[in-house]
Amino acid sequence: MLTNLSIVLPIFALILAGWIARKTGALSENATREVNRLVVYLALPALLFDIMANAKPAEIWQPGFILAFTAGCAVIFGATLFWRVARGRHLADAAIDGLNASYANTGFIGFPLVLSLIGDTGMAPTLISTILTVCVLFAVAIILIEGGLQSETRRRDIALKTARSLAKNPLLVAPVLGALVMLSGVALPAPIHAFLKLLGGAASPCALIALGLFLAGTKAGEAGARATTASILVGLKLIAQPAVTWLIAAPLLNLPPAATHTAVLLAALPTGTGPFMLAEFYGREASLTGRVVLTSTVLSVLTISTYLALAGRV
Repeated sequence: MLTNLSIVLPIFALILAGWIARKTGALSENATREVNRLVVYLALPALLFDIMANAKPAEIWQPGFILAFTAGCAVIFGATLFWRVARGRHLADAAIDGLNASYANTGFIGFPLVLSLIGDTGMAPTLISTILTVCVLFAVAIILIEGGLQSETRRRDIALKTARSLAKNPLLVAPVLGALVMLSGVALPAPIHAFLKLLGGAASPCALIALGLFLAGTKAGEAGARATTASILVGLKLIAQPAVTWLIAAPLLNLPPAATHTAVLLAALPTGTGPFMLAEFYGREASLTGRVVLTSTVLSVLTISTYLALAGRV
């Protein structure tokens, strides 16, 4: 538990920094959106491009792990999406809720946690899960959000407008360009690589500070809204997703114990800041998402420690 706590504490520190900056007036009420736009238009695209461009095809081709982790994400995302739409939720909001329940914080928590618990052998699966979560799952959610926000009645108009929006979205364009660089086999020049590392490194810290800014400006009534829904989404993320991933990895695919353990551990991570960034960027309900990110991060210290204790007995 101490290992988990030492990894999670810097996250709370960044959220607290944003909260204090807003409460003291160091940053204004407009800072949340502006910091978030910095992440969406600059830092996160640089991070996505860097991840894809520097990945090695042979390193990330682990079909069993890919299938187990992807299926776990897909089942929870799809089930949440269906549940929320069936309850009358707008498609754009339902897609964000789907991310709340399935978007693991593989980048900010996954790498240090897996490195400390599993070692270097877990780095390749963690990279794979990051690509699947931050690029693939994120892209699916953006497509659903863009499609849900179009108001035209004709399907052709909706498709065209959605396609134009997607073609201009930096969160989709960046990983696609990065994948082309990876497939070309061309190594990025050292100055460009350093630039991407510097800019991409700002994505997670700025997103967490933006979350703190948002929470500081949330009224008490808003903070307590949809508490039941938030609790369900947190339960889906911290309990249902790792359970489904284990069922797919072990009984169905019969993956080796090490691969199964890594897949379940990554699936058990709390919700990352991606859903919050999208909620803020598209002007959707961010209070629910902020609550899920914060609560799942706090509770993950207990749930991951419980899983590790159970896994150690098997």
